[in-house]
Amino acid sequence: MPTNKRLILAHLWVAFLVFAAACGLGVWQMWVRSPLSAPQDAPARYYQSVTGHGVAMAYVLTTFFIMGFGYFTAETSLKAEIPAPRLAWGSFWTALAGVALTVGSIASGRADVLYTFYPPITATVWFYVGLVLVVVASWVWCGQMIAAMARFKRARPGEPVPLAMYATVANAVMWLWTTAGVTVEILFQILPAVLGWTHTIDVGLSRTLFSWTLHAIVYFWLFPAYIAFYTMAPRAAGGRLYSDTMGRLSFALFLLYSLPVGMHHLFMDPEHSTGFKFIQMSLTALVSIPTLLTVFTISASMELAGRLRGGQGLFGWIRALPWDQSMVLATGLAFFMLWFGGGGGLINMSYGMNAMVHNTAWVTAHFHLIFGGTVVIMYFAIAYEIWPSLTGRAAGSPGARRLQLWLWAVGMMVMTLPWHYLGLQGQWRRVASFDYSDPRIAAWGPWVVVSLGGGVVLLASALLFIANLAPRSSAPRLTPAPTYAFALAAHPPRSVPRALNGFALWNVLVAILMAVAYGFPLLQFFTGDAPRALIHPLSGG
Repeated sequence: MPTNKRLILAHLWVAFLVFAAACGLGVWQMWVRSPLSAPQDAPARYYQSVTGHGVAMAYVLTTFFIMGFGYFTAETSLKAEIPAPRLAWGSFWTALAGVALTVGSIASGRADVLYTFYPPITATVWFYVGLVLVVVASWVWCGQMIAAMARFKRARPGEPVPLAMYATVANAVMWLWTTAGVTVEILFQILPAVLGWTHTIDVGLSRTLFSWTLHAIVYFWLFPAYIAFYTMAPRAAGGRLYSDTMGRLSFALFLLYSLPVGMHHLFMDPEHSTGFKFIQMSLTALVSIPTLLTVFTISASMELAGRLRGGQGLFGWIRALPWDQSMVLATGLAFFMLWFGGGGGLINMSYGMNAMVHNTAWVTAHFHLIFGGTVVIMYFAIAYEIWPSLTGRAAGSPGARRLQLWLWAVGMMVMTLPWHYLGLQGQWRRVASFDYSDPRIAAWGPWVVVSLGGGVVLLASALLFIANLAPRSSAPRLTPAPTYAFALAAHPPRSVPRALNGFALWNVLVAILMAVAYGFPLLQFFTGDAPRALIHPLSGG
């Protein structure tokens, strides 16, 4: 049972309340882009909303949830309090102050730069200061996770670190690598420009530095979902994890392969050669390896559970699974959405095919299915799973939990499938409105309305989720509060290879791959070989 319950709940409540507000902004944005008349329909408001929606989802929801879940995992799996609870509270308040500064900047209309904040458009300095505070607070969390694992290894030499904690520390290590790019961009390019120390900015260098962070951050978001796949779903299904070693290998490979791939977001940018873009495409393809390992391992784990429950025949184990359990249902729905989202990602990472869908609604559909689909639905399931341990009460009724998960999955598919189609038709993204009286795009209108309907269903699901978590006096208190236990492995390792019980080797390999992927592309900006026409004057946000 975790010791610092209030700390964990504080992080989770900030994450989920901001998430619910961001869902409302998202629905309004789709309404504005549809043929239907929407309130406050002005381009400036639209970009203000898109910025708020993106920042809330990509930085606030994820960072606060991952930190809170990380503290829960550390104290539950290691059976010990985190190393520095007061420092953890300090980082929480620091991150919350950063959120306040960032939200205030967006609300004031001086930060309409989207969550990617690509120069030469710039925001008020307080927008960037707020984001920096959130990142610094997350670094403190990383230190806590690494220190907790190191303390465990000192106290129990030779004993494997629990898989849930191993994966959490892998995510912390990856996050330290991931944030290096955007940190350098903000500190040495954007802030000097915003403060008036420089009057031009090298856009190519900025985009390259941000690409360092842009795709690896997706795996920072994904790691909690994969932790739940490996260490929570098998237990909820009444079985065991098929292979602990396979889980460790998958998380180590995610750490290795997710970092040197961000430049595939720059396939259409002119500042890099086709040769390095081809290298990035090849490195990106490697990410499919741990993904496929996970699909195999979790499918095998679920089959074990289904057959223990009496499932017969080739696929009878699927029907035998306890689909009334929130974690099992969410895992099935997450895999279903991952199939569509991951398939779209294979198109995006392919140098040639990417040209057909670049900057269209197809890309929007892809990352909403991966993040809003697979990631967020597992955040829901994790919250439902750990809520009794944190509060002493179940999160809503079983029926309400299942309804909320189904609404989210159905709404996500209804919203994103039209976006895939419209992307193939050439509908561009990041545009505030369309003139549907133009016969060339008039046929887009009905599909946009369908996707808006999916967004409304998602908003209803988000509100039901908050209602399920909200404390109610009518909810029976579980006395004593249940102690959570992560899944056991069917074949627990008697000893773990040193490479899969720490991260020294993997950090060396990451450094080598990052040097291959980003070394020369970054070096060219400092040797005079980069196209200098990409230096632009600054403009306000």
